[in-house]
Amino acid sequence: MTKTSALNNIYKKGLFGDYENKSENELIKVSELKDLLIVQIVQFKNSSLPLENINIEDLNLNDDVFTVSENNESRILWCGPKNWLLISKKKDLLKTINQKLSNSDFAITDLSHSKVVIELEGENSIEVLKKGCPFNFNELKKNNCVNSVFNGITVTIDMVENNPKKIRLFALRSFGESLYHSVSDACLEFGFKNT
Repeated sequence: MTKTSALNNIYKKGLFGDYENKSENELIKVSELKDLLIVQIVQFKNSSLPLENINIEDLNLNDDVFTVSENNESRILWCGPKNWLLISKKKDLLKTINQKLSNSDFAITDLSHSKVVIELEGENSIEVLKKGCPFNFNELKKNNCVNSVFNGITVTIDMVENNPKKIRLFALRSFGESLYHSVSDACLEFGFKNT
């Protein structure tokens, strides 16, 4: 069976919006990230297992608000108390997760097929998000994440880099096209490049 991108019918490479007379660095780069492992990890209320004892790919499940643990291959986003999203380029990591985390302490759900991931890169990326999201983006910095809405669509926002700004938006696949249209519409003012 062939996997089809959530944005397969609408995402086209090229330059859009107010891109004329602007250098490549001034444009916002918009891309859909595909072929990522996305796993939701939730620790049950009755679990007494301390989080300090859990290590996945040298990353700990951190229960600090808005934090992200990262290495070259994977990121673990805090999504709520005892609730995380693990994002990885390593598709075989799911087997390791299932071996390390007991099903009596954790619910582990592979969400890879049900999410769309849109990445924005460029100095005006934050300005794009301010147009449709009520979160105070002046507080957001590298390795922070937040659950919010963008033009009525529930999203998880992951700040990957500060310079240049690189932000990933995670949403349900069924909202992928609507999210892309909202993001690309907000990018028109600055000029953007679909890569």
